[in-house]
Amino acid sequence: MSSPEPVDLTNCDREPIHIPGGIQPHGTLLVCDPTCTTLLRHAANAPALLGLGDAALNGSPLVAVLGPDVVHTIRNALARSQDPSRPALIFALQAGPQNRAFDVSVHRFKGNAILEFEPVPDSDHGSALELTRTLTGRLGRISNIEDLVHAAARLTRSLLGYDRVMIYRFGHDGAGQVIAESRQATLEPFIGQFFPASDIPQQARALYLKNTIRVISDANFQPVPLVPVLDAGGEPLDLSHAHLRSVSPIHCEYLRNMSVAASMSVSIIVGGELWGLIACHHYKPRVLSLVKRMAAEMFGEFFSLHLEALTVRHKLDSASRARHTLDRLLRQASRETDALSLLQDHLGDLMQLLPCDGIGLFVEGSWHARGTTPPAQAIPALATFAGARADGRVWATNTLSTDFEAAEAYRAEASGVLAIPLSQLPRDYLFFFRREVIHTVEWGGNPEKTYETGPLGDRLTPRKSFAIWKQTVERQSAPWTEADREIAEAARGALVETVLRQNELLADERSKADLRQKMLNEELNHRVKNILALIKSLVSQDVAPDRSLDDYVRSLKGRIQALSVAHDQVVRSDGGGRLEDLLKAELLPYREAASVALGGPPVALDARAFSVMALVLHELATNAAKYGALSAAAGRLTVTWQMTADGACAIDWREAGGPAVRPPSRQGFGSVLINRSVPFDLGGESNVTYGAEGVSARIVIPARFVSLRGADAVSAEVKRADTLASDRSLAGLSILLVEDQLLIALDAETALQAHGVVRVETAGSTPDALRRLAAFTPDAAVLDVNLGAHTSIPVAEELARRGIPFIFATGYGDSITIPANFRNRPVARKPYDGETLVHLLSVALAGRPPS
Repeated sequence: MSSPEPVDLTNCDREPIHIPGGIQPHGTLLVCDPTCTTLLRHAANAPALLGLGDAALNGSPLVAVLGPDVVHTIRNALARSQDPSRPALIFALQAGPQNRAFDVSVHRFKGNAILEFEPVPDSDHGSALELTRTLTGRLGRISNIEDLVHAAARLTRSLLGYDRVMIYRFGHDGAGQVIAESRQATLEPFIGQFFPASDIPQQARALYLKNTIRVISDANFQPVPLVPVLDAGGEPLDLSHAHLRSVSPIHCEYLRNMSVAASMSVSIIVGGELWGLIACHHYKPRVLSLVKRMAAEMFGEFFSLHLEALTVRHKLDSASRARHTLDRLLRQASRETDALSLLQDHLGDLMQLLPCDGIGLFVEGSWHARGTTPPAQAIPALATFAGARADGRVWATNTLSTDFEAAEAYRAEASGVLAIPLSQLPRDYLFFFRREVIHTVEWGGNPEKTYETGPLGDRLTPRKSFAIWKQTVERQSAPWTEADREIAEAARGALVETVLRQNELLADERSKADLRQKMLNEELNHRVKNILALIKSLVSQDVAPDRSLDDYVRSLKGRIQALSVAHDQVVRSDGGGRLEDLLKAELLPYREAASVALGGPPVALDARAFSVMALVLHELATNAAKYGALSAAAGRLTVTWQMTADGACAIDWREAGGPAVRPPSRQGFGSVLINRSVPFDLGGESNVTYGAEGVSARIVIPARFVSLRGADAVSAEVKRADTLASDRSLAGLSILLVEDQLLIALDAETALQAHGVVRVETAGSTPDALRRLAAFTPDAAVLDVNLGAHTSIPVAEELARRGIPFIFATGYGDSITIPANFRNRPVARKPYDGETLVHLLSVALAGRPPS
């Protein structure tokens, strides 16, 4: 005989509450095959509630049980319901021999059609839409979270009539706190009280994400069993999405111990996570109609969205303030010669980045502090401890003396610490400190679970007392929030990669003010590229339902590449570039597939116009390659431009010989870019027509963005276009790829293999690359210049010693991070495409100078 399973919290977490084998008695339930043809199971109360008599139900045609009109209505509703978490609803459906009115909820799940019937209360004449409008209209005008949660509790109680309504928020440890409450005056308050994580088991939390509203009409109810409980295969019915699903007897006992007779909860979901609950208690049985439940469900969704919007707004405001502080520091850094002195002088400004009681700078063994901090002699040990935990990233704790025994001596001054590494070596840090906050937590009863044999057997028994149980919390500071960590990470990037780069990479050249300024510009350029890429990913256009993911990805990559080309040209040429260069670079992939003719004076665009036109020309070329002249061998594209009398530049784009064209049926993001970018950003004109011969476009760029430049100013992109045809094949070659970013490495591997490379050896660090070279001789190599704490220069030196061709890859706009003896090597500017990579490898293999 096996020993009994030990009783612990996991027993409760494993209770199969989604397959209870019964329902609550305020309604009934029928289970059919997916087409609603045959009745398979029913709740035991179905015959009585639906007025069906004593006839056997299971196996009967559903039409014979409910009638053809009712079944037709139910089937139509099921056709609308694609998501079981959003059942189709039918209000006041007359069913049964007595034509009694029922509110019906129907959904399909795991091969069953589940039909739930609830009698319509005589007093319920309200509209779910009107109730929702009443609730959400009040909340929409609230602009801070504290007012929002209190208003939500008050409005929910006044409109739904529960004795107590609480806004219950989950903490990072799973415990919940009542942060807002509306109640009858005679009830004791729960506001501010905590409830342990074990009060809501894990599988219940999972169901709160699937089924966002949960009603218990009577905590003393007797479940109505399903007939049969198990199907012919021995499987129970999964009621995860059923409103009438029966409730765990342990939870009902828990409610009874609180003297609660009925309850309702609405999930608060923020960012896809269970943020908390709107919890409603009533002290006598209460059935909430389906109409009001749907009003509460929609209200909960609106509340969640508004809460998320306010949370994001708060984070953005904090981030904006932090960015302004960092911007001031970076502007100052461009004029300073000593980074350490700069940070020391601006500790007061840095202290404003995060809510804290003190700040300290520990660099090369030197300690400088403001506010309340640990004693100076304790800092080296704290830095060593932080280095072991941080691993080069931001690290924070609000229980320092618990995590680090030596911190007990100064826990009053610093129970919380957030450490920002200032170098890749575990030695230099910017520390933020928070004082110890000794406070009393009020629990709704003793949070410690007891294990005993209760009325439901040898399991966890809900506590019977909910009297306030106070716990004094010591050795803790106010916790560091996710927003705090994000701001700290932004600060780390700014400090490490700009100001302190002077100390780490350019210590021997600090006297050269011009180089120092250029380094700052390079870093700002690098950051702007990252920011543009991130913003592009986050705020790009909605994707049409019929558009494939591959097509969307190609379009997005192309737009980002166009921006990158424009941005690099702006940086390299000190602002702007030639229109002809931009056209040649954009039309390069199509020059062999169709006839492309370009003509016009040597017009140069400034930085703003160059970036705008990079996107517009990319969209025109992409559309032509998909649907127009560039998609056919006989296609012809002519692009001409000329200066107008008022100094503007008029560009004419004309396609011919391609497939028949017609105006698009919808305005996609690309069309919006073509039609609106130039008028909106430059104040110019943009007109597109769809004629019988093909697409024509006329774009006018105002004179203030245009100038004439000598014809000998040809960009690197155009030189690349002129030499691309002479690229040698990479078929059969082996390549060493040194790249510390996995996704970039995977893209590069794919591009190289697509061009015939048979072996790509990828290394993520300098030591790894040198180890691979000991046993592997590649035909050529691609080296990312910056590899976290190191550069790839030692690998380049080894390759040069062995006579192996290689190219560099970098996200920086110039080559100042590359030693002078390697400045003649080809450089791929990130983000690069496959053609760029192949072209530059061909240049390196041929031994000719990079174009």
